[in-house]
Amino acid sequence: TLARHKHMSTTSTTSSAREGTQKQKDVRSSNIIAARAVADAIRTSLGPRGMDKMIQGSDGDVSITNDGATILKKMELMHPTAKMLVDLAAAQDVEAGDGTTTVTVLAGSLLKACQNLLDAHIHPTTIVENFQLAAKEALKICKNMATPIDLSDRDSLVAAAATSLSSKVVAQYSNLLAPIAVDAVRHVIDPATATNVDLNDIKVVKKVGGTIDDTELVEGLVLTQTASKVAGGPTRVVDAKIGLIQFQLSPPKSNMENKIVIDNYTMLDRMLKQERKYILDIVKKIKKTGCNVLLIQKSILRDAVSELALNYLAKLKIMVVKEIERDDIEFISKTIGAIPIASIEALSADKLGSAKLIEEVGTSGGRVVKVTGIPTGNFISVFVRGSNMLVLDEAERSLHDALCVIRSIVKQKHMIVGGAAAEIEIAIGLQKLALEQPGLGANVFKAFANAFEIIPYTLAENAGLHPIAIVTELRAKHAEGNKTFGINVRTGAISNMADEKVTQPLLVTTSAISLATTTVCMIMKIDDVILVR
Repeated sequence: TLARHKHMSTTSTTSSAREGTQKQKDVRSSNIIAARAVADAIRTSLGPRGMDKMIQGSDGDVSITNDGATILKKMELMHPTAKMLVDLAAAQDVEAGDGTTTVTVLAGSLLKACQNLLDAHIHPTTIVENFQLAAKEALKICKNMATPIDLSDRDSLVAAAATSLSSKVVAQYSNLLAPIAVDAVRHVIDPATATNVDLNDIKVVKKVGGTIDDTELVEGLVLTQTASKVAGGPTRVVDAKIGLIQFQLSPPKSNMENKIVIDNYTMLDRMLKQERKYILDIVKKIKKTGCNVLLIQKSILRDAVSELALNYLAKLKIMVVKEIERDDIEFISKTIGAIPIASIEALSADKLGSAKLIEEVGTSGGRVVKVTGIPTGNFISVFVRGSNMLVLDEAERSLHDALCVIRSIVKQKHMIVGGAAAEIEIAIGLQKLALEQPGLGANVFKAFANAFEIIPYTLAENAGLHPIAIVTELRAKHAEGNKTFGINVRTGAISNMADEKVTQPLLVTTSAISLATTTVCMIMKIDDVILVR
């Protein structure tokens, strides 16, 4: 009887352990499938010949893009592991600004390698430990390939920005947008000492009209609002003293809903006189400070400025630009050196901003106000034009990526060649190192190395080339010691990427490897999903 009890308890323990192991396998498989599905969805968007996605929101809003972070952010995902890949692309966007599609595709390929290793009964802990070791070696290989760059070398910076823009919807305008991105960043930093770039110092202003060819760099401010022309108000002011106000130039209202009943002309006349006196007092105080340009913030409580106030301001030759957005106040304040004024009592001459010239100019899509000759000089605006909002939005996203690429170079002053040269070099280097690893570590290193081949494979596939033949030829070139050779998707051949000026910041590649490996290791460590209320 005792023997039977022992046998039964041993059998039940074994079966429960087997069930637990099977559950862990199912959870990992589910997580890997969900994450790989997301990676596969945007794999076709990788590279200069990648396809674009049309994203339609629940409100009917449509956008066209091939930016990995934008596509993933707008996807409605239910699976928690799939959402981890969205966070991964967002982290890459924050850290490097470019390579969001690359990092997602790479994570998907690493997860496929994990699935194969799990099927070979290799423990997840072994996989995670060796993946982390392999990632460190991959970063060393990248750094050995990198070449230092001087921020005064404008041509190299333009080449890096153009490489980033080559995979965008607006790729044909890269010869215009790349120099704009480089000049904008160089304008707001000191190339000799800079270690980072605050992209908030660069304002991207969009206006429908014209084409992307009309996009320009403005050393100052561009306001899409127009100057008031009531009673012949000025539209051009030299040596401007600019007041940035957040109070209303209109009759006050009480906090409660009320009605004023006027039953005779005397009362009406008295009320109009009071209104005129109230407005005139405010306008005189503004003029007294020496202000000759007034920027008025948009108001949601009541009219920001009345017709009467505009009339008085026009007679005093004060230029008025109204409906300034709340989000723009901070940048305008920094650029012109003005302090936003919340009440007329706080307005004084020392709180006014200045500019050499402020004028309203005509463009193909309407009129805009340009403020030039600003005192600080460390702020700049990029005035983006386009035939419709779809093109404008994508141009803004592409320009942001190009600015981030230059910022990445400022952070880590090294460049690396593109065209999947780095990825194939990592794959070959890690496969050699795999031979030195003890035990199962060799298998994991080899799987990690092979996962990097997804990048050249996908680049070739998206360009309509034969991926297996291209990757084989590329491996052969690198085995001969040609480290800078990569895939030229325009000619469909293997060529020297350094000669083609296909370069990218080292930070984009190293960040993608580190973040993808970290995310994959995190997914591999999950063995159960617990639902809570």
